[in-house]
Amino acid sequence: MKAQERQDLLCALKARFEKNMQRHQDVAWDEVLAKIESNSGALKSLAAMEASGGESDLIVQEKAPGHLAFFDCSKESPSGRRSVCYDRAALDSRKGNKPQGSAAGMAAAMGIELLTEEQYRALQKLGEFDTTTSSWIQTPPEVRALGGALFCDRRYGKVFVYHNGAQSYYAARGFRGAFFL
Repeated sequence: MKAQERQDLLCALKARFEKNMQRHQDVAWDEVLAKIESNSGALKSLAAMEASGGESDLIVQEKAPGHLAFFDCSKESPSGRRSVCYDRAALDSRKGNKPQGSAAGMAAAMGIELLTEEQYRALQKLGEFDTTTSSWIQTPPEVRALGGALFCDRRYGKVFVYHNGAQSYYAARGFRGAFFL
């Protein structure tokens, strides 16, 4: 990453961090910056999240003390990660009209993880996300083994978890990810 790109990314992350302190109370930016700089893959993953419209921000995870987590905090499912099926097996099973890729494959290439249902619900406690889009989430192996996958959205003031065939894809469905430091 070029020096100017690095600086621009860190400035964007810091500005979002300072604008949304309710997401990470009692955490100082200097601590976050030190952890980013000590992780060789952090800037690459955070840049990929940013470039695809994720608007990543630090989210405090109560069950992971000492670890920092960046979640996609864009109002809607990141625009650069929509119209994808769930995983590689789903992509390979499509005979025609294949999407450009899969949520799991894109996340792996970015060095991030799909949000779990628990993480998705925690994010929704911090604001209203996916009010017109939806996002694939990590799917339990027993559901995936039967050909399905899970996704979430927020409608009517509530968070819903749904199922669909893993090979399906829609213009308004993408995925949200997390990067852990």
